[in-house]
Amino acid sequence: MYIYKTELLMVGTKWFSDKADEKDIAQLDQLINERSANGWELVTYDYMATSVQVKGGFVITFRKQQ
Repeated sequence: MYIYKTELLMVGTKWFSDKADEKDIAQLDQLINERSANGWELVTYDYMATSVQVKGGFVITFRKQQ
C-alpha cells in the first residue's frame, strides 16, 4: 500500500507568457530530487497557469510505500 503527498510549487511571475521557463523547471527538478532522496516517488505533475496569466504553479503528487 502507498501513501500519497501532493504539493504546490509556485513559479516566477510571468508578464508576457504563462509558460514555465528554465528556472521553473530547475525548481521542479530540485523538489523532485529532494523528495526522492526521502523515499518519495513522483506519480504525476501538471503545470497550471492562472486565469490572469501572471502567476502559475506545478501541482505535484508523490507516493511511497507505507
